[in-house]
Amino acid sequence: MRILHLSDTHLDRTATPNKDGVDATESLRLMLAELQHQQDVDAIVVTGDLADAGEVEAYAAVRDLVGELARRVGAPVFFTTGNHDERTAFTKVLGSGHLTADGTERAETVLESATGERAAVSTVGGLRFVTLDSLVPGKVHGHLGRAQLDWLRQVLSEPAPHGTILAFHHPPIALDVETQRAFGLRNPEDLAAVIGGTDVRVVLTGHFHLQLSGFLASVPVWVTPGVVNRIDLTAPPGTERAVRGASASLVELGGPSGPLFHTFHARDPRAHETVWELGEEQVRSIVEKHG
Repeated sequence: MRILHLSDTHLDRTATPNKDGVDATESLRLMLAELQHQQDVDAIVVTGDLADAGEVEAYAAVRDLVGELARRVGAPVFFTTGNHDERTAFTKVLGSGHLTADGTERAETVLESATGERAAVSTVGGLRFVTLDSLVPGKVHGHLGRAQLDWLRQVLSEPAPHGTILAFHHPPIALDVETQRAFGLRNPEDLAAVIGGTDVRVVLTGHFHLQLSGFLASVPVWVTPGVVNRIDLTAPPGTERAVRGASASLVELGGPSGPLFHTFHARDPRAHETVWELGEEQVRSIVEKHG
């Protein structure tokens, strides 16, 4: 099972450079062009922050651009929400977030939620894909509510033929980095209590705009770097630097060494140029305000 994993496309309705001078649509086009030669792709997963401001036009653009690659490789696409997303607009364009290669709805089970959370289940070649919704409207951090976790527990009560992949936006793991500690998934222990001892084989997330791996309840967790930019941890402690460079991941399951994770970096003549840099005071202020 070979999965292409993207996250944090941050498209807007204008398809022009954002306030930091980065054209998110062009970054996505560049990354997708680099992935077109990948073979034997079974699924594409995009873990949130699809739109920068939750606009319908941005979701349509993500659907169409990623859909071109999906049709080329003949693979379904599974989208999740992120903290920049807006559930109503997401649903209007992407439905459950589970689409066939030709863009039609394919979810087998969808969470019925009074608050509109977008969680769904699809199966590909005996492997179950479950997308969750860690979005907390108006907040940067993520949280998985009790109703969603109870639903997940029920889904996982019957093992899938080849196991389960969970995909959502906010990582349940973090380095000792202030922004990661403040803005990741706030209740990883609750998720761990649900997935421990089940057939979950890997958890796929985004949000941090860098690659990171770890474990939750003995389940491998992968954080894929962002498409719009990436965070450079060579910045001085307490500060934060974003640099140009679209990235994505290959996740390979099966075989004696799996899961395997590989990071792709798009060829960009301006890669590694600084997009923005925040000093210690700015980072501290953002964490105090939003954390």
